[in-house]
Amino acid sequence: MPGKVREKGIFIGTLSTGEKNCITDVAGVRVGHVTLDEKMNEEGAYACTGVTAILPHEGNLFQHKVTAASYVLNGFGKTTGLVQVNELGVIESPIMLTNTFAVPAVTQGTLQYMLDTNSEIGQSTGTINIVVGECNDSFLNSIRECPVTPEHANEAIRKASNETAEEGAVGAGKGMMCFGYKGGIGSSSRLVTHESTNYTVGCMVLSNFGHSSEFLAHQYLVSKDQHESTISPTDGSIIIILATDAPLSSRQLTRVIKRCGIGLGRTGSHFSHGSGDIVIGFTTAHRIAHTSDQLIETRTQLREDHPIMNQLFAAAAEATEEAIVNSLSQAQTTVGRNGHKVEAYQF
Repeated sequence: MPGKVREKGIFIGTLSTGEKNCITDVAGVRVGHVTLDEKMNEEGAYACTGVTAILPHEGNLFQHKVTAASYVLNGFGKTTGLVQVNELGVIESPIMLTNTFAVPAVTQGTLQYMLDTNSEIGQSTGTINIVVGECNDSFLNSIRECPVTPEHANEAIRKASNETAEEGAVGAGKGMMCFGYKGGIGSSSRLVTHESTNYTVGCMVLSNFGHSSEFLAHQYLVSKDQHESTISPTDGSIIIILATDAPLSSRQLTRVIKRCGIGLGRTGSHFSHGSGDIVIGFTTAHRIAHTSDQLIETRTQLREDHPIMNQLFAAAAEATEEAIVNSLSQAQTTVGRNGHKVEAYQF
């Protein structure tokens, strides 16, 4: 049965998890999914896809931005918005995940949501930078039919909550594969402490990469009934979202999210040629006003050489690895277009 790997007796890393072992352990972070799972016509077309929205806080993201960064492990991807994220070091919209061909529709839907909730955008103030990440789900999803609409993106944002997020074959993860088995959405969190100071690191992944021969399964409990899959994701990718409440600058956040690649590598990935392996990170420690009359802006940040930075590095690696394995353990066997079937991994 689906469940997080810790429920199956698999413990990854040494740091403690948050209460929900989910990205929503970072206070204020919310997640929403819209899942499409339906036959589209009699010729075998099938909508097996969806949209996932990650909101850094419960307020108005355009008016109160968060410090952010992104890092590209391998650039075979079609994201939007990351150029400005890295230039200005902030995120001002929900972070959206979907399939490759749905990026335009999800961008449009997210833009419409932000326009509806911010009447000044593009009129009395500047435009807005929408962030969307994608993976290719075309083995299970009739991707050419473009079943995802702007309304689905809007719905995912409105559904977002701070409860424990659904994982596996849901939202953007509905049609994704991981190491040839059913993958999709996975999440995990870690707690970082020093004396009376406590920070949380949360990770959510959209996993869609790798062949079963690459999976380092010996590190995890494996069912004797498990057989090796011959399915390999087409142009497989992974989008990793890392959230924290630690006070980091954009540059420091880049250093932390680079360590997500360690967690990805621990599962067996080598960031293949056709894989879009991209990390997007943000910290909720700073809410940056869209407008201000002040000449000087002051923010706090951790000392670079303090030992807690190494804990944050470890937390990023551990939470990413566990989120990926959770995307496998939470997924269910799924049938999609033309009867294509991807089996769940048996832990």
